[in-house]
Amino acid sequence: MKENNKESEKMGTYIICGILVIVVIAALLGSKKHFKGEGGCCGGGGDVKIKPKHLDTIVATKKLHIEGMSCVNCQNRIENALNGMAQVNAKASFKKGEAIVKLGADVPEEELCEAVEKLGYKVTSIELM
Repeated sequence: MKENNKESEKMGTYIICGILVIVVIAALLGSKKHFKGEGGCCGGGGDVKIKPKHLDTIVATKKLHIEGMSCVNCQNRIENALNGMAQVNAKASFKKGEAIVKLGADVPEEELCEAVEKLGYKVTSIELM
């Protein structure tokens, strides 16, 4: 009888450990994009903020409407991506879900969208200001 109880306890321990392993694996797989720095929310700092460039001439100002920004870190990632482009001065707002982009040259809208969307956000529209 005692041996049967010990075997039951062992089996219960194995089942609990198995469930815990499955939960940990599922959590890691769900967080894979986050660990790579991809996805809609970056989850934290560490990035050096790229300052907007001074543009001698502004040929256009555009407002990008962006879905998926949920925090200041998201906002900073989008600003860094846009301000890293030549002839672009950008200021994003996660609260408004937009980025105001001043262009010093004719930069194709597709390039602006690509810079934002490769971070995991979605440009829903672009408005000329």
